[in-house]
Amino acid sequence: MRIVIQRVSSASVTIKEAIKSEIGLGFLVLLGVETEDNQEDADYLIQKLIQLRVFSDTDGKMNLSISDVKGDIIIVSQFTLHASTKKGNRPSYIRAARPEQAIPLYEYFIQQTQSQFEGKVLTGEFGADMKVNLVNDGPVTILMDSKQKD
Repeated sequence: MRIVIQRVSSASVTIKEAIKSEIGLGFLVLLGVETEDNQEDADYLIQKLIQLRVFSDTDGKMNLSISDVKGDIIIVSQFTLHASTKKGNRPSYIRAARPEQAIPLYEYFIQQTQSQFEGKVLTGEFGADMKVNLVNDGPVTILMDSKQKD
């Protein structure tokens, strides 16, 4: 399971020209589920996400978590995080989980984040054509992969 975490000063998800989710300070999280993933992968990444200290303290050092700054989170499914570009110019998504596996893990990730995090946890819509708008603060963008715990 992979997540791309973007520290944002604002973010929104629009579906069919209607805003589904909108936050100010917080994280926009892009979530990709791989065929080998399970709930343990989600649990690992959720813990890292909530405890990640990338918000600035009063000295300007990245030392505060999203809970410390009372931020919010938008989680958006994105199977393209598992694109393979080894051959040719057209990405292969063979490692990305099919919807029957990915949807339950995506929903589990959302539910567990909501139960462990005190701020708002909003979402996109699995499989929808979404327009994601964000102001990346910093910019700070971090990639985490549950299979690479180094």
